[in-house]
Amino acid sequence: MGRWRPPPEKSTALITREGHDRLKAELDELWRVKRPEVVKALAAAAAEGDRSENAEYTYRKKQLAEIDRRVRYLSKRLPALRVVEGAPSDPEAVFFGATVEVENLASGDCQRYRIVGPDETDARAGWISIDSPLARAMLKKRLDEEFEVVLPAGPARFAIVDIRYGR
Repeated sequence: MGRWRPPPEKSTALITREGHDRLKAELDELWRVKRPEVVKALAAAAAEGDRSENAEYTYRKKQLAEIDRRVRYLSKRLPALRVVEGAPSDPEAVFFGATVEVENLASGDCQRYRIVGPDETDARAGWISIDSPLARAMLKKRLDEEFEVVLPAGPARFAIVDIRYGR
């Protein structure tokens, strides 16, 4: 049996201006600040002598590999992203960048979600990827419209309570 795996689904290449600025700042921080610090610490650890039993050297090598992996990813991903700014031509419907309040019709609970790109999701802030099942089900829906979506916990019905654009 080989180790072949099918390629992962391509994620949507959309991002908000704030998300793009955050990723660019992360890349700059990694490249200009963190990487030089780790390289310096790695050189100091290597100068200590025997590398085979040098925990500091091993740790710094792994840390440098993680930084380089993230820098490589961000360097390829940032040019491929398309920044979406402003409200869509139809602000009465749910599109990318919308902050949507939905009501679970079974429990009556209300939740607020912001539809963002896959590179900027944050569950604690309520930011969900446009590629998520819930966001896909919400797209193009209007105020008071109901929709059904299959979530990991099972099927659920929601109604759109509020739609806003901008922070």
